[in-house]
Amino acid sequence: MNENRTTNTFPNDFTWGAATAAYQVEGGANDDGRGLSIWDSFSHKPGRVVNGDTGDVGPDHYHRFREDVQLMRGLGVNAYRFSVSWSRVLPTGQGKVNEAGLAFYTKLVDELLANGIEPWVTCFHWDLPQAIEDEFGGWKGRDTAQFFGEYCELLARRLGDRVKHFFTINEFWNITDAGYSWGCKAPGRKLPEADMIRIRHHALLAHGLGVRALRSAATNTVRIGVAEALAPPVPVIVNDANLAAARAALRDEFFMRAMMEGRYDEKHLAAAESMGIAFSDDDMAAIGERLDFVGANSYTPRYVRAATTSGAAYEIVPFASSHPRLGFDWLRLDPQIAYWIPRLLKEVWDVNDVVISENGCAAADAVTTEGEILDTDRLMFLRNHLFAAQRAVAEGWPLRGYFHWSLMDNFEWEEGYSKRLGLFHVDYRTLKRTPKLSAQFYKEVIRRNAVD
Repeated sequence: MNENRTTNTFPNDFTWGAATAAYQVEGGANDDGRGLSIWDSFSHKPGRVVNGDTGDVGPDHYHRFREDVQLMRGLGVNAYRFSVSWSRVLPTGQGKVNEAGLAFYTKLVDELLANGIEPWVTCFHWDLPQAIEDEFGGWKGRDTAQFFGEYCELLARRLGDRVKHFFTINEFWNITDAGYSWGCKAPGRKLPEADMIRIRHHALLAHGLGVRALRSAATNTVRIGVAEALAPPVPVIVNDANLAAARAALRDEFFMRAMMEGRYDEKHLAAAESMGIAFSDDDMAAIGERLDFVGANSYTPRYVRAATTSGAAYEIVPFASSHPRLGFDWLRLDPQIAYWIPRLLKEVWDVNDVVISENGCAAADAVTTEGEILDTDRLMFLRNHLFAAQRAVAEGWPLRGYFHWSLMDNFEWEEGYSKRLGLFHVDYRTLKRTPKLSAQFYKEVIRRNAVD
């Protein structure tokens, strides 16, 4: 790769963004004809979410989006990744369009563009319409994939004249296994493996049908990708054998491999066949539809090395109990993932356009008596990830953009409001937004297009 760039700058066309998701920030749960989603139902069940929190109000982005766009403008980002609430625009997930709900996204897109910020739209970020769950079994039903394609067609027709970038689905494992097998996320079910094989397949098929719908229905040329949590493999010590192990570990990422190669591995096919499940060539062709970019949600690594036993392509090196973490038990720190993600995606699947679609951490975010939030831990996290990202672009790996998670503190799923990940602090009593020290740092990085 090209190693001529030795400065700490990023390319002039690098995308600097911040990200949110509909159920986490919008609020307005019962406004303007919005239908219920599975996260409305899940969060209202006792014991499902810390402190019984719900997304009913949240940071109230639905009513305060113009204020929030001005926060973004002041921050200097040139892109905003947000998701559309499927049940806000199609209350039952299909059929009649809720024009009032769709108007919110039209106004948001127009407001962003008027302030020089590109909208990057995520079609689905976990909030399946409850009506589809009730009538069709959610992702267990094949019809759900078809409904998703029709929903994407609607978004392309109504927003695709102004929106240039669409993500289909955000993080497959969290809508399939976490929602339908482990039960820790909506809809909170624990189904047998035969059902899970179908659920994973239907989610992937929805993605493929969504890609086709977006590409065919948009009135302008759009670029389409996916936002997937990769648990990026990092060679624990960099040498040829461990590099090969890291490539093999990435290729074992179930959902990403299916999308990149349009096929399942032999082990999965054998397991499905043993349960009487088969996959058509047409389905696999849809799942393998060409992507224009890959979005990687980048949080915590997997350390890998060459296998010490025969017959394996790699082995995972477990985290030491003292390995540093931030905010969540699972968020083990290694900023080098921002380097390895674009490199390995290029080496394994020849991906030529990668964005880090999420990256961030939870922190204590105590407010000082002067009203400041001096989140030096998040600033450290951000600075070191951006160093690694700059290394990637300096060496010529195809990293084209970075979206910080998240723009503001919000509803963190089953953690409710007990975790704060925003660049802007939200006082949940007054809904006042306050920039944290990390926001000031990120603003300076964007202004200089460089990290020191």
